[in-house]
Amino acid sequence: MGKLKILVVDDEPGICSGVKRILSNFTVTYPFMEENIEFEVDDVLTGEEAWDIITTKPPDILLLDNKLPGISGVEILEKITKEHINALVIMITSHASIDIAVKATANGAFDFVPKPFTPQELKSSVENIAKHIYLKKMTKQMKVEGKQIRFQFLSVLSHELKAPINAIEGYLKIIKGKQIGDNLEDYIPMIDRSLARINGMRNLIMDLLDLTHIEAGKKKRELKPVNITKTAQIAIDTIEPLAIQMDIKIHLHADNDFIITADPEEIEIIFNNLLSNAVKYNKKGGSVDCYISEEPNSIRISVSDTGIGMEQEDIPKLFKEFVRLKNEKTRNITGTGLGLSIVKDIVQLYNGSIEVKSKLDQGTTFSLSLHK
Repeated sequence: MGKLKILVVDDEPGICSGVKRILSNFTVTYPFMEENIEFEVDDVLTGEEAWDIITTKPPDILLLDNKLPGISGVEILEKITKEHINALVIMITSHASIDIAVKATANGAFDFVPKPFTPQELKSSVENIAKHIYLKKMTKQMKVEGKQIRFQFLSVLSHELKAPINAIEGYLKIIKGKQIGDNLEDYIPMIDRSLARINGMRNLIMDLLDLTHIEAGKKKRELKPVNITKTAQIAIDTIEPLAIQMDIKIHLHADNDFIITADPEEIEIIFNNLLSNAVKYNKKGGSVDCYISEEPNSIRISVSDTGIGMEQEDIPKLFKEFVRLKNEKTRNITGTGLGLSIVKDIVQLYNGSIEVKSKLDQGTTFSLSLHK
């Protein structure tokens, strides 16, 4: 979060220098915060000077004395509230009273610290207001990101589901009206295309469920010994029909049966995604090589293809939700744009890592490690 700017407004120079000294090396930490909050402290002696700063470059926190020459602290607080200025106020005054405290709070003061205050009292108040700013910032960020994610989700969902639904509806109307005759065989290609579209929609829904369950931490995991080699072979058998259509050879390279304590479904998702991508984004007559090896504390998996590859600047985009690299070579390849995001989330569950190497028109290699 970096530094928060504090402006001390007090006509006693000793108070200003004392606050600077107390907060000079003071930091605030909070769970899940990437870095501690530090403070940059400035001071002025009058309300007029303070208002000039507040209206041009508002501080994050205002330590505001009430009794000032000219405009008072409470009047400044009222103006801040009226003008909707984004600065939080801690009132500090030697004329502490219930009336002033109530008036200050009613006008938007976050806290009230009477003079004389101890260093710990000041630090405690500043810590509370800093945490409040942090949580407010995080809440705002989550709301913005949440709207973006919901919009993105609905856009992708409507786009991915609208086209197949329209196609299936069109095929059904043709079949219902017997528009190409009474011979059932003539309608088989339409039925096959409809089933393929339905399968695509099912895959999208399942990918979305996997993604939301994993990211929400709600997916029930069954950890037990899993034979990685056999799981890879099952995934290869599953993708084999598509590979045969594209004349692609899939080779599994594993010295023996490697065992890891894992959720079998999660390991299947990894292999299914990596191998299906290696086939779909390959070239006719190409090949796919899946390597499995054992390291001291992990299992190493890599899947290489001889496919279309990608530009280096596209690699960082691969693991983002709903991202599909679109170009002349990929426009006819179906997918949800969620598979690799799900793979990355699963790999992280095993304290592992995943990396990609690719050369345009030469192929791509996904390498990952799963800690035992």
